[in-house]
Amino acid sequence: MDLMDLDLEITDQGFLINPADWNEDVAQRLAVLNNIELSDDHWEIILFIRRYYQQFKHLPNARVFTKAIAKELGEAKGNSRYLHKLFPEGPLKYVCKLAGLPKPPTCL
Repeated sequence: MDLMDLDLEITDQGFLINPADWNEDVAQRLAVLNNIELSDDHWEIILFIRRYYQQFKHLPNARVFTKAIAKELGEAKGNSRYLHKLFPEGPLKYVCKLAGLPKPPTCL
């Protein structure tokens, strides 16, 4: 089963068009498409950004994202080295993509 089987619309950059289509299966499919094998560490960050977006109704820039993680999950996780280990191509962009959120305005 792939994203086409799930009948989801995604942008040319792979972001969900309708965030309401998101669930954990969709996240898994998006991860496969992006060559990311999801671990508990990935899920912790994905679920964090979903909560952040629900609470604040916007996406942070990369610096605010990292600081917010540090505040909630601790310094060991709220640093760019840790986040790049999980999402080497760009933590904020890929976390938002896998979380079914819009593309962050600060991402190219």
